[in-house]
Amino acid sequence: MRMARKEFEDVVAEALDNMPERFTELMENVVVQVEEEPDEETLLDLDLDPGEHSLFGLYNGVSLDQRGGWYGNVLPDLILIYRGPLLDACRSRRELVHEIQLTVLHEIGHHFGLSDDEMEEWEQDFPGFS
Repeated sequence: MRMARKEFEDVVAEALDNMPERFTELMENVVVQVEEEPDEETLLDLDLDPGEHSLFGLYNGVSLDQRGGWYGNVLPDLILIYRGPLLDACRSRRELVHEIQLTVLHEIGHHFGLSDDEMEEWEQDFPGFS
């Protein structure tokens, strides 16, 4: 699948724009960026074999459920969306847009402190994306 970087970034922005307001109101101190590929060190840190696995997105930060009175004056949390693996995994624009939406939703779930099991259920029931 091919998609220009600008169009890919626009799809990511649209996915964020389509999040329900009740979620976006809770997204404090978060930056979302598009990167081409996860680096080898990131994959190894996640116990993924760089030769066999890749990653669609990554959340780096302190989830909302872990923030306490100490939290403040810190760099923003970072959500990375990896363009290359998403393009490689999808055969059509429609499939790509859907995977981008799910990846954004998944990483926002990490920001909220949801477990992977909770996110699977949340993603399946989420009405906001095509």
